[in-house]
Amino acid sequence: MSQQPERVRRVLVALGGNAMSAPDGSATEQDQITALRAAGGHLADLIGEGVDVVITHGNGPQVGNLLLKNEFSVSVAAPVSLAWCGAQTQATIGFTLMNALGDAFTERGFTRPVVSLVTRTRVAADDPAFGNPVKPIGRYRAKDEAQQFIDLGQQWRDFGEKGWRRVVASPQPLEVLEAPTAKALADGGNVVIAAGGGGIPVVQSDEGLVGVDAVIDKDLAAAVLGPALGADTLIIATDVEAAILHYGTPQARSLGHVSVAEIRDFEAQGHFAAGSMGPKVAAARTFVESGGRAAIITKLDLLAEAARRPIGEVGTVITQTGAMAAAAPQNSQPTA
Repeated sequence: MSQQPERVRRVLVALGGNAMSAPDGSATEQDQITALRAAGGHLADLIGEGVDVVITHGNGPQVGNLLLKNEFSVSVAAPVSLAWCGAQTQATIGFTLMNALGDAFTERGFTRPVVSLVTRTRVAADDPAFGNPVKPIGRYRAKDEAQQFIDLGQQWRDFGEKGWRRVVASPQPLEVLEAPTAKALADGGNVVIAAGGGGIPVVQSDEGLVGVDAVIDKDLAAAVLGPALGADTLIIATDVEAAILHYGTPQARSLGHVSVAEIRDFEAQGHFAAGSMGPKVAAARTFVESGGRAAIITKLDLLAEAARRPIGEVGTVITQTGAMAAAAPQNSQPTA
């Protein structure tokens, strides 16, 4: 039984990589412009219904492109840090999405100011992830090529026949430092884009805050940002309609409205892959545990429907009390 929600007041939308690249994964400048125009249309439909929206996004393809440029230019220019790459992607994606939203608003006959905020996320300097960098980024290289970057202080790992690949830490987000500014801007009627790529990771040092070579899971960062914004709903937009139980088996079912306790049980049973749906489910659960009213995982083109329809009718919805529902067999997992 679905239940009619209270009117959504503020929604944090977390856009996945599928919102910023072509269906085949290509991420040229034009690919990104085209994809973000489509995403902007879906967001505009939601905003046009009077929903207060804050947007965050991933940056994987864009950071990969910048790292390639670093690698190819190493003989003529010193590479910049991963923190700098993250900052650059926040600017380029924010700029492109601002244009896309502005055009979409005009097409729909209304206007709203849009602002993109360069955003830092504080992590712990002693996070265990820094002692065990396992997140591979960039492309595979031969050992002698990798050595050039190892000599510059980067960490690389041998992946056997595939070659060597850079690995970085993926620490837990503790605080989105610009969250108060983002909230003030949203309270002032702006559509805010913040914490792109999970935010630029920073740690506190004797000299002050400094960027670190790490990547923060964008969905986990959204779970931290949402409560600080006063968001009552988190929508994690991906490329499938809902999370799947018993994925890849004849018993596969899409997951509807569940409680925090139920989703914890499903996580413990290993239903959600670590590289795809797992972090999204964990982030959605964390948001609700932190006081959020509901967290929804669904397709990008169902954003407005997810906010408009009764809880449980669109996507996987996590609330404190839940009302578990299973639908027809499904066999797809998200790619971003």
